[in-house]
Amino acid sequence: QVQFVESGGGLVQPGGSLRLSCLASGSIFSTYAMGWYRQAPGAQRELVATIKFSTTNYADSVKGRFTISRDNAKNTVYLQMNSLQPEDTAVYYCNGAPVPLITMATMRFLSWGQGTQVTVSS
Repeated sequence: QVQFVESGGGLVQPGGSLRLSCLASGSIFSTYAMGWYRQAPGAQRELVATIKFSTTNYADSVKGRFTISRDNAKNTVYLQMNSLQPEDTAVYYCNGAPVPLITMATMRFLSWGQGTQVTVSS
């Protein structure tokens, strides 16, 4: 079973940038659809961005500000976040599976990593 470890979160001022990383274990990572999710306090976890091969999708709230990418040689998925706003504050998680990209929005994963905290505040 492939496992994922998130890193790169922190405290940033509004308008700032962060790059999150998600390191995957397992040799079949390149075939996985991958997604970044986030969960703000008191809110449900939401899908932020997905990628499979070269196809990407984004939630409307982050389009034009966030970019998802992957480096299969490093078994890593990234989320570049620019123009961060206080409403982006959340714990960010990554997850993935060998499924069609469209499935990621409703996928029920058996497990999640610890996530990485992103706090946008002045």
